[in-house]
Amino acid sequence: MTLDQYRDLADRLLGPFVAAADRAGLSPDGVSVVAFGFAVAAGGAFALAAPAWYVLGALFVFCNGWLDLVDGALAREQGVESDGGDLLDHVLDRYADIAMLVGLAAGIDAYALGLAAVTGVLMTSYLGTQIQAVGLGRAYGGLVGRADRLAIIGVVAFAAALSLAVASVPVRPLGLSLVGWLLVFFALVGHLTALQRFWGAWSDLSA
Repeated sequence: MTLDQYRDLADRLLGPFVAAADRAGLSPDGVSVVAFGFAVAAGGAFALAAPAWYVLGALFVFCNGWLDLVDGALAREQGVESDGGDLLDHVLDRYADIAMLVGLAAGIDAYALGLAAVTGVLMTSYLGTQIQAVGLGRAYGGLVGRADRLAIIGVVAFAAALSLAVASVPVRPLGLSLVGWLLVFFALVGHLTALQRFWGAWSDLSA
């Protein structure tokens, strides 16, 4: 499972958005910053944990993910791809992940789960770049990529809004809300993916 494999298809749909950004005089770095702003706004909306705010946060997550595609396509269109731009994009993506997950955790007052989810996501990304640093190439393997995470966050946020809006007593399996189970999922999958990447790289280096 990973939506990242459909990146080429998404790139073909980006044309009008890339053209609009180019006409507006935006740089790829500028688009990256705007995308990050949407992630921070999503985290803030999730922290308020009300139906309308969950819906708004989900829309902000979608905007973050879409603009995260636009910045790379715009760089290619303008012929300004650079290591610096790639670095900025990756750093802002990590801070964006933190902002959204912390917002989700704050909204349900589940900071321990939030910490587990954040560290799982960050370790997954860290192992990907660290494996590249030791000469094995960038590692993208795993159960859930960033595009998947954003899609799942958006869907669960909409579901959480619906649950709060229509149910006088929301269903809480084992005492956890939908958002709580989302954090559990990211924690487990994140750390398992990080360990999977570590073991694969360790095996390659030991061969």
